[in-house]
Amino acid sequence: MRLTLVLPPVQPEVYPDVAGCPYVGCGGRHLQHWQTVSKPLRDTVLHEVIAQRYRCVRCGRTFRVYPVGVSHNQTSARLKGVAVMFYVLGMSYGAVAIALAALGWPLSKVAVYYAVQEAGAAVAGLRREVVQHGGGRVVGLGADLTSVRCAGSWLTLGVSVDAVIGTALSIDLLPNGEAATLTAWIEELAAVLGAEMLVSDDADGFKIAADETGLTHQVCKTHVGRNTIAWVESVEPALVSDADGSLATIGVTPEQAVSDCQALLRLMAERQPTPEASATLAIIHHRYLGAAKPSPGGTMSLAYRLRMFSLDRWNLWGRLTRYRTWVGPDGETLDGTNNACERAIGWWVKERYRSMRGYKRPESVLTVSRLIAAMGNALDGPGFALAEVIA
Repeated sequence: MRLTLVLPPVQPEVYPDVAGCPYVGCGGRHLQHWQTVSKPLRDTVLHEVIAQRYRCVRCGRTFRVYPVGVSHNQTSARLKGVAVMFYVLGMSYGAVAIALAALGWPLSKVAVYYAVQEAGAAVAGLRREVVQHGGGRVVGLGADLTSVRCAGSWLTLGVSVDAVIGTALSIDLLPNGEAATLTAWIEELAAVLGAEMLVSDDADGFKIAADETGLTHQVCKTHVGRNTIAWVESVEPALVSDADGSLATIGVTPEQAVSDCQALLRLMAERQPTPEASATLAIIHHRYLGAAKPSPGGTMSLAYRLRMFSLDRWNLWGRLTRYRTWVGPDGETLDGTNNACERAIGWWVKERYRSMRGYKRPESVLTVSRLIAAMGNALDGPGFALAEVIA
């Protein structure tokens, strides 16, 4: 996992501006400098800083102002940032505490946990920041599902990305991977982001979601190509000898069936959105229309398997070749794959998850995954500023 992180600074001589009394209901603007006090600090460099104490003229109460990178907490933002950095790079909470103690910056396991949860909770979602970065709209939406183990159960995570530039958009907990759930999730994302194109794998649930939400749909060419190769390799040896005699029943020779399989492989590999290609798929499918449907509980014959598979590839053709002709409102194009989602799942969810025995709380699944994804989104810039998510 490759991340670029910027640790929160601690500036002992720099204090934030004080606009007025911080107590609710007061609103006083006139303050008196009341006292200068020392504050012990757990930090990677400093052991003590100076806090300025002010008194509100209106209500008479006092409050402290701390230097940049310091709060009422005994641990500096910089040390919390180091703890978060170690954790997201693969160490457990306990291992982070041990490593920090070895470096002379003792921090308890519980304090490390709270630092990570605090940072993750500050990344409530990625969509707002990504939309702002992209100028207010994400026209190509990539989506996929993955699973993680939490407290003995498997949770379904929905991961969405900008299909054009690969930026992670959201990581959401979903109740299941059924079509109705995917439709509601995709509809909400498309409305927030202004998307008009959905890129996904070959799962039927995403096809239904695209149709229900009115999005143009691109199915990943890599998934389709791999699935087609696997299907042909599994069925071709039986076709050569017409193992069940179903080809002879509909008047198709084994040589013709093998040739049709090779034609399907070629079309799925070339993916040229021409009338001739679509017509070839129609001819192949119609050649097997006479194959009988199996009885309930029965096994599909070779001819019927070819009939259904050729129909599936024919129906899929428009979704498979969409990227060849689609152009976004600002000239955006697609590569025809869902690789951006696969990378987001592998880098921002699974890479950290592999070193764990599972999460303990569903909230941690979101906070940790979203935090790492936000860090990943900052790779092309100066890096992710941990000061933005650590108080």
